Amino acid sequence: MTMPNITRRIAVAAVTLGVAFATQAALAAKYEWTFQTSETAGEPQFEIKKAWAENVETMSEGRIEIEILPTGAVVPSDQTLDAVSSGILQGHLTDPSYFTGLNPAFGMIGNLVGAWSDPMDFLEYMKEGGGEEIYNKLVEPYGVHLIGAAVTGLESLPSKRPIRKVSDLEGLKIRAPQGMVYNVFERAGATPVNLPGSEVYTSLQKGVIDAADYTVFATNQSQGLHEFAPYPNYPGFHSLPMVAVSLNKEIWDGLPDDLKAILKTSVDAMAYEMAFKLKERDLKAVKKARENPDVHVIDMADEERAKFRQIAQKEWKAWAKKNDLCQQIYDTAVGFLKDRHLM
Repeated sequence: MTMPNITRRIAVAAVTLGVAFATQAALAAKYEWTFQTSETAGEPQFEIKKAWAENVETMSEGRIEIEILPTGAVVPSDQTLDAVSSGILQGHLTDPSYFTGLNPAFGMIGNLVGAWSDPMDFLEYMKEGGGEEIYNKLVEPYGVHLIGAAVTGLESLPSKRPIRKVSDLEGLKIRAPQGMVYNVFERAGATPVNLPGSEVYTSLQKGVIDAADYTVFATNQSQGLHEFAPYPNYPGFHSLPMVAVSLNKEIWDGLPDDLKAILKTSVDAMAYEMAFKLKERDLKAVKKARENPDVHVIDMADEERAKFRQIAQKEWKAWAKKNDLCQQIYDTAVGFLKDRHLM
């Protein structure tokens, strides 16, 4: 064998070995991220989100480690978008409605009040109805990328007085955050009161409010709200908030394709787990509540639910005029509901 051939083979082997080492180094690369949620530590949704992070670490064979922090741990809940964009946080799992002040489209897609009667319908809309694409048009200019959407389930409505008909909302002092849900209840004749979630318990206790748009039945039950608001509606008829699982866009763009696939698959799995587990908790809590003669669980009739949705649709149309993305959300969501005979 001539010297040039030996030199050439040594060079090829060196390049091959270098590529192998580079590949091995890439596979061993560690991504350590901090995500903030919109729940306090210990809440069922918080625990589900922690389990998601553990699943990502397992699926990625340790290449991704995610620390899940409760609401307010780093920044207030309405500032996580800026924190993820700037790199203070690497991601968040939160309701987009918190960012309605930046763009009303966040509030519209985050909780299209009265639209969804089943979490699976909303998840299908996000996956197959254009929701994810529209959300990324909305959020990527802020330097954030949506990995995928999850959902909490239909929220209950604890109330001091029975709400069997839409007309029962007339004059009802109801806690509601600013945004579409506030406007819809106002349009339905209620008197919305903008209070933080942390004040719901004491406000019901002291009679500051008559009812609360707050969270799912089981959480209301565990927090003792039914002691002061013994006429809860279940299943709910108004609110089904989105959970946006998002990552800093620069980080997302720099990830290898296999890790992107792992993240997307893991979020899909968490979305179903969250919907099913929260529903299971609700059913158990409803059964327990019905054993209490002082609590009266109300299931609003279908014709009354339809009346509420008709009121909500007027608000959807009003919001659709706010900008192009709002109009896209309106067109795709209404089209999806009509195609599936859900509206």
